[in-house]
Amino acid sequence: MTQRWTNTLESLFIKPFLPKDRLIRQMPIVRGKLTENEPLHKKNWFGVGGAAQVYFEPADAADLAFFRQNIPPVPVQVLGSGSNVLIRDGGIPGITVHLGKPFQQITVTENCLCCGAAAGVMEVARTALKNNIADFEFLCGIPGSVGGAVRMNAGAYGFEMKNCLKSLTVVTQEGEIRVLQAEELHDSFTYRKCLLPQEWIFVSAVLKGRKVKDSSVIREKMEANRQKREKGQPTGVRTAGSTFKNPEGMPAWQLIDKVGMRGAKVGGAEVSRKHCNFLINTGHATAKDIETLGEQIREKVFQKEGIQLEWEVKKIGVDK
Repeated sequence: MTQRWTNTLESLFIKPFLPKDRLIRQMPIVRGKLTENEPLHKKNWFGVGGAAQVYFEPADAADLAFFRQNIPPVPVQVLGSGSNVLIRDGGIPGITVHLGKPFQQITVTENCLCCGAAAGVMEVARTALKNNIADFEFLCGIPGSVGGAVRMNAGAYGFEMKNCLKSLTVVTQEGEIRVLQAEELHDSFTYRKCLLPQEWIFVSAVLKGRKVKDSSVIREKMEANRQKREKGQPTGVRTAGSTFKNPEGMPAWQLIDKVGMRGAKVGGAEVSRKHCNFLINTGHATAKDIETLGEQIREKVFQKEGIQLEWEVKKIGVDK
């Protein structure tokens, strides 16, 4: 880390993100929404977390590209639908980019769906059903947006996002808009992980399925998937989905149950009794409660089973 970079961090990240030379004053003039100290607890499924030092919702991909070309050298964090993240109580230093309504569009061409990165994956599944396009049934019940689903290579029932990805449009750290085709993306995904640079912001994706004559088979699969999730996973609660990735040999939930952590609590955070790979905000949890509980699970599983669980929920921001 250079001295210049260190000095920049020290001068900008003074809590509560209001130094004399405020970061927002160094931002370019944009067409989208640009604010400072934007509360984030209502923008994630856990319902916790502090504020964004600078918060930007671009008007379109060109607005985002221009923004990235003209910002100072500070960290940029992308926040999607907030379904698979834990935002720490001290908030997010630097710049938080959130793709809003301009990136929620879904258009259909033959057997392909062109989706903005902010489009909900459930809406993708419903759109595919309406247009007799198969192979998107696995998305039924998966929370989140297309961009986040690609970034973590979300999947279920033997399918993953990489299986249906035809092309991906990104805005690079330098502000270049690039379109990557399937053949370029072939080696960019592993289990629940995308190997493309973290600095790239995904703005849209073209997803390819199979055109079928009868949509009833698609509908039946989607309904079966929905019922299976509702039966086996907590619903109607504040949770971010599966907390830990499944290690080889045994599902994470079985390990957590085996070491006696089902129903364990820290403050307002609790391990779901219905599915113990889900952590729940019972109503008054802090991000610290949730992270502490998760780390207690990891420590106990490692001590008793010798297996190091890896977080699937992405932890972002700083402690209060």
